[in-house]
Amino acid sequence: MKKIAILGSTGSIGTQALEIIRNNPDKYEAVALSCGRNTELLKKQIEEFSPRMVYCESDPGLNKNADSLVDIATMDDADIVLNSLMGMRGLEPTLAAIEKGKDIAFANKETLVVGGELVMDAVRRNGVKLLPVDSEHSAIFQALQGNEGNPIKRILLTASGGPFRGYTREQLENVTLEQALAHPNWSMGSKITIDSATMMNKGLEIIEAKWLFDVPLDRIQVVIHPQSILHSAVEYEDGSVIGQMGVPDMKVPIAFAFSYPERIDLLSDGTARSLDLFSLKDGMTFYPADDSVFKTMALARQASETGGSCPVVLNGANEVLVDMFLHGKIRFVDIQDTLERVLDEHEPKFGLDLEGVLEEDRKIRDYVRNLFG
Repeated sequence: MKKIAILGSTGSIGTQALEIIRNNPDKYEAVALSCGRNTELLKKQIEEFSPRMVYCESDPGLNKNADSLVDIATMDDADIVLNSLMGMRGLEPTLAAIEKGKDIAFANKETLVVGGELVMDAVRRNGVKLLPVDSEHSAIFQALQGNEGNPIKRILLTASGGPFRGYTREQLENVTLEQALAHPNWSMGSKITIDSATMMNKGLEIIEAKWLFDVPLDRIQVVIHPQSILHSAVEYEDGSVIGQMGVPDMKVPIAFAFSYPERIDLLSDGTARSLDLFSLKDGMTFYPADDSVFKTMALARQASETGGSCPVVLNGANEVLVDMFLHGKIRFVDIQDTLERVLDEHEPKFGLDLEGVLEEDRKIRDYVRNLFG
């Protein structure tokens, strides 16, 4: 019986994780839950799962044995912490959990983007597992199993291309919020859906892959795969390409992170669906990513290559800009244009500790908000 603490239990990843726990009561127990604003759903989760610890940012009256996300992440009884928070607020509780010796099921890429060096150093020092939940990084992780010690030639990081695959820069000028929120393959929260539309999600995943798998940026290739069947792959020095395929379903990588190194049955109870290859009437297609239209991937590489505070600036600015777009304050193309501007203007700082990362994040958020009045 694995005891699981969930940071972000009411979000897309959190609710799917609880479905897996619900369907496997002999294997898993949800011992701690946290949420931001969705208090009604949290109350239902508390009633069903009876967690021993609860933290709610917007309603302290729901708190139980916890006063912060760090309390949830460092709960003594938890065997594994699922970080499904959105944005870099996952950094501090993740570091605290690692220092407490907790294994992490990781669905919060921003934490590695802004604090990759801090997190991976803590992972090494404490000997914990950092188990990826993002579908692409889970696929890479699975493709690496049994190949320890074999050098990686390339990571093939797949992307659906989002709703605007094939668009020109001129077409992006007229993108509406409704269009940007209509992802063709995945059902996700609004922030990550916009990141997918701008391709920033893939930019962040490039940086995440660099830290998770200790691979240079020039060995990470983004491949546009509209069907989202091949979730990513690894090419080895002998030319072998090993990938992981399946229908688009986040419950599969969540369950694998929970059960690793074993796999559990997700098909018998309908938690997941089998991939029917014969149903792929249009086949599986692959295209190069277009950095000239979607600049965010190139900006992510630039920020990661420079290092220091640059990824913090990229991520913090992006979070503010996406929120502004969601509230109708800026245009879709203003996101990548402003990211390019702030990175060009930024003077990087190096050797940041946790407080330094948090301070750089605060400053860039204030700066970007002031740019738009």
